[in-house]
Amino acid sequence: MCAMTLQEKLNDEWKNAMRSGDNFRRDTLSMLRSAVKTAAINARPAGSAETTLDDEAAQSVLEREAKKRRDSIDEYTKASRIDLAENEALELKIVQEFLPQQLSDEEIESAVREAIAQSGATDSKQMGAVMKLVQPKVAGRADGKRVSETVKRLLQG
Repeated sequence: MCAMTLQEKLNDEWKNAMRSGDNFRRDTLSMLRSAVKTAAINARPAGSAETTLDDEAAQSVLEREAKKRRDSIDEYTKASRIDLAENEALELKIVQEFLPQQLSDEEIESAVREAIAQSGATDSKQMGAVMKLVQPKVAGRADGKRVSETVKRLLQG
């Protein structure tokens, strides 16, 4: 038996949420399924009826959805709309179930230190060179904002 694709997992979890009556989870999964399907439709060749993405492309869509929610949490928190921020946080938690385990701050710092040593960067003007080296190592497992903040902090320190 072959492993389930990310889209199949989303569909299964959506069905389970419907069966269990968990409307919030069902609605969040519906949003994710829609985002993935839209991306698949936009990516397909002209005349094709294909509406699936490979796992890497589907994961990329889910990463964008997670980023949207993190950004919304920041904005709602700044606007003192804690109720909306909490709602986004709950959605983010569901999105993260389908993404690879995120790297800890220590793991990110280790990858950044390695990239700094590799690039020979000494100040924040060389941040781009460091980011270029570290991004492929942490792609999909660390938010770019966290990585860039770590690079900035280590190059200034």
